[in-house]
Amino acid sequence: MLAAVLAVVDGAVPVSAALGEWSPDALNEAHWHLELPVQFLKWGLAGYGNSPGWGEDLLDTRRHIRTGTEVVLVAYADWEKAKSPPPLEVVKFARRFRYKAVLFDTFYKDGKTLLDALPLPELTELLASLKKSGIPVALGGSLKLEQLKQLKPLAPDWIAVRGAVCAGGTREGMLDPVRIQKWKAALAA
Repeated sequence: MLAAVLAVVDGAVPVSAALGEWSPDALNEAHWHLELPVQFLKWGLAGYGNSPGWGEDLLDTRRHIRTGTEVVLVAYADWEKAKSPPPLEVVKFARRFRYKAVLFDTFYKDGKTLLDALPLPELTELLASLKKSGIPVALGGSLKLEQLKQLKPLAPDWIAVRGAVCAGGTREGMLDPVRIQKWKAALAA
């Protein structure tokens, strides 16, 4: 599927691949992705907690990625439930090691959104810290169209939606052209 997307896009826009949660076998499991010319690869950090080894594992992974591809750091808003590093620690790590992108997302897809798990003032502060360091930011996490008014002033580089642009508003649905147009119009406004 990823190779087909790359063929259609033909370099016109950056392409990313979400590869699940990071594990010691992440590179072996994603070996064929690593050969494709994607701009960004993303692994979540669920299960890592705030153990000191998570950062070193990611740095080692980054060393094995082809030139021109960046590893996206993921800060889960529902980090306690996901047992992942807290967003503030992920942001500090991204700044220290000059990552090229950070995604704020939710691990659990239970109807709660990014803003349900990470209050807007806290998210605003985290984004400002990344922007100050020149690190691009993506916002995801079961976002709803009506939340865009709150998020646009934060000037994220990307808004990541999946279920919001699918039939029935679920991640399992087919892409819905009407929903896509609504998001496109709202983003352009």
